[in-house]
Amino acid sequence: MIIGDRRIMRKVLPLLTAVFALLLPAVASAAAAPPETWQEHWEEHNQLLHRVDYNDTVALYFDNDVNPAAKDWIMPYVTKMWKYVRDTYGTDGNRVREDRLYSIHHQGRYFGGHPSTVYDSSHDNRNVSDVGLDDWANPEYGIVTHETAHVIESIASGKNGSPAFGLWRDSKWAEFYIYDVYSALGMQDQAKAEYDHFLTQTDDFPRAGTHWFRDWFYPLWRDHGHAQVMVKFFDLIGKYFPANGNDYARSMNWGEFVHFMSGAAGTDLKQQATTAFGWPNEWESQFRQARREFPAITY
Repeated sequence: MIIGDRRIMRKVLPLLTAVFALLLPAVASAAAAPPETWQEHWEEHNQLLHRVDYNDTVALYFDNDVNPAAKDWIMPYVTKMWKYVRDTYGTDGNRVREDRLYSIHHQGRYFGGHPSTVYDSSHDNRNVSDVGLDDWANPEYGIVTHETAHVIESIASGKNGSPAFGLWRDSKWAEFYIYDVYSALGMQDQAKAEYDHFLTQTDDFPRAGTHWFRDWFYPLWRDHGHAQVMVKFFDLIGKYFPANGNDYARSMNWGEFVHFMSGAAGTDLKQQATTAFGWPNEWESQFRQARREFPAITY
């Protein structure tokens, strides 16, 4: 039996070696290397970007004026952040996990930032955070994280776009997202600082003196599963909100927004919305119509 086993192994081992030789490269290179340079060709941007670091989660690009040493804090943070975001918001029904985050950094130009997504050919169909500051020497977590909030709201539903953007505008959902990211990554000092800041923020929409974070988004985060309430919200709009192919057919009205958010939270949020935003008669009509038009959303 021992001699027979040895003869069998002599025949089997070469086959096994060949099989492993085919399998191992595919395992070792989960994602192809991103390009070493990337010529900007969007909006007023015209810089030749240089890849300074990458992994299977993030590709990091600087323009010529960013000190390469800035990657020492940017790369670890963006990697942890985007891994958490992909694991949290990525599903089989969307494209969140499809590719890396392309994190672009400018110094002394293009101040602020903008996002782009895999649906957008203007940035070569990549999930992009493109940001500019005077100096990247010290950690500036907020601006980097903020732009990725817009990436997620535009793709997490499995469709292209954000029907609620016209209601929460540029920064209100981003406040929820930033606070959740910091909390989830154990960045307690940063989470506390943002909590204190957001808690006092007021806006003039939808009415003067609105506390979006204090009266709406933080209670949703606290009482309804942290990020999961927004994961469910994006899932619901992807399934039920009107779309033409991959693109949404229109924006949400307030009644629809509260209806879909109630479905995500699993409870009627009309009273919370009244406290946070007021409740005009028009919204009541919209809310009733939304419940008739989208009966699959229950709470």
